[in-house]
Amino acid sequence: MFTVMIAKLLRFLPNQAKKTHMIPLQQVKMKKDVVVETSVHPTNISLYYPLEAKQKKFPVYINFHGGAFIMNEKEMDDPYCRYLANQAECVVLNVDYAKAPEFPFPKPIEQGYEIIQWLKRRAEDLNIDAGKFMVGGQSSGANIAAALCLYLEEKGEHQPLLQVLSCPMLDFATPHADKPEPDKWRARYPQVAHFLNMCYVPDKGQAEHPHASPVRAEMSGRLASALILIAEYDAFRPEAEYYSEKLKASGVNVHEEIFKGCTHAFTHLGPKERAEEAWKLVAEKIRAAATSYEN
Repeated sequence: MFTVMIAKLLRFLPNQAKKTHMIPLQQVKMKKDVVVETSVHPTNISLYYPLEAKQKKFPVYINFHGGAFIMNEKEMDDPYCRYLANQAECVVLNVDYAKAPEFPFPKPIEQGYEIIQWLKRRAEDLNIDAGKFMVGGQSSGANIAAALCLYLEEKGEHQPLLQVLSCPMLDFATPHADKPEPDKWRARYPQVAHFLNMCYVPDKGQAEHPHASPVRAEMSGRLASALILIAEYDAFRPEAEYYSEKLKASGVNVHEEIFKGCTHAFTHLGPKERAEEAWKLVAEKIRAAATSYEN
């Protein structure tokens, strides 16, 4: 009850990332809002169709927003979904996933998996090529994207063409106090991060589960190719770099990019020039992954 009350209060805090856009708002051909029924929770999603594209069936990129698993909503990524749809010539599916502590681990992963299954069933109606799907996200959303790839591999199902992990949170097992936190207030009060972790992985042993902490996972060379965006001054940089090396060692194709002078969530908070560079790279990699699949 205590964690739920605090989480609800935190959700009233202003979302700076929603107020300040790093990419100008672009027009798309269509933004379609849908509610997908899942076993976890009815899920609001938005599908963005590119303004100009030649394909009859579009590849699709599934986006999971950031917010420490407990805060924010999909609309904070609206400008970036529009940009990716147009620049990568794909459909972007933006997910408003269920939040902790009401829906802790592994609920968002199960929810994401069911959305993928829904997408495959509805591919014809949605004008989507279900064989060309990709996943990605920022911070907690990147954790969900990485975990989904591991979950699909565990089930023996097809991998996405690409996983995009931006400033990913990948290690709940290591206390935040032991991470290189650049923010003096978060460094001084790591119990705040501990509270956020407690919301998502409340039960004993969950923090060490490889789907909660992908750095603990057994790697397979069959996992999706990865684009990993890392901020130079981010408490989560070591785990992102470690995960990148684990993927590479297993034979997965990885493009790792460190953005100098940046802190966590720079894709949404700036500096603007570096954020624009990051989004351009994401669009290029999505487009390249879909194109290489055709070849």
